[in-house]
Amino acid sequence: ATYHVLEAMRANGIKRLAFSSTGSVYGETKVIPTPEDAPFPIQTSLYGASKVAGEGLIQAYCEGFGFEGYIFRFVSILGERYTHGHVFDFYQQLIAHPDHLRVLGDGSQRKSYLYIQDCLAAMLHATRLGLAAQAPHRVAILNLGTAEYCQVKDSIGWICRALGVTPRLDFTGGNRGWIGDNPFIFLDTQRITASGWQPKLSIEQGIVRTLRWLEANRWVYTSRESAPPPPRA
Repeated sequence: ATYHVLEAMRANGIKRLAFSSTGSVYGETKVIPTPEDAPFPIQTSLYGASKVAGEGLIQAYCEGFGFEGYIFRFVSILGERYTHGHVFDFYQQLIAHPDHLRVLGDGSQRKSYLYIQDCLAAMLHATRLGLAAQAPHRVAILNLGTAEYCQVKDSIGWICRALGVTPRLDFTGGNRGWIGDNPFIFLDTQRITASGWQPKLSIEQGIVRTLRWLEANRWVYTSRESAPPPPRA
């Protein structure tokens, strides 16, 4: 898909692109917090690997055709219209059975999160400043996140306190929630903050605000359950 977008841009004389990448491209790095120039280890996430490929295509088109590329490596995003992730899953479980909660892994996984409005503000800030035009090879690579991280257990505590429930926690075990899960993601965001951007919400504030939106919009669960199955290949 990224290749087709780039080809369409080349054919139509469009020169500027912003790409939603991910902090997962760093794999299980030894450098924490992780800066943009950290080396990529062997990829353990299919999602991260696909983003590495997309980044490479963009860099090649910027070099070959004079594009300006903005590559934003996000932590996990929270906020309105959130339809997947741990807050979505935990709230769905607690609606059905507020007395117990199944948690993938052992709850010790350490993650960083960013509220959607802060994420969008950072992207607009960087593009309006024209940071790519000033960057080597006309590609600006920017980590987006907050200057903090939390354990999954912390997030569970904030969610349960906001809902007024005290469920039994059933951990599946291990320090990973699923195949390819990185047990510790925390990005160095000095590059974007040095340009004048700062997030407005903390991780806890973003999680609680996401939860309140889900409470007011339970249709997102009904809509997903009633969606028709995908066609067979």
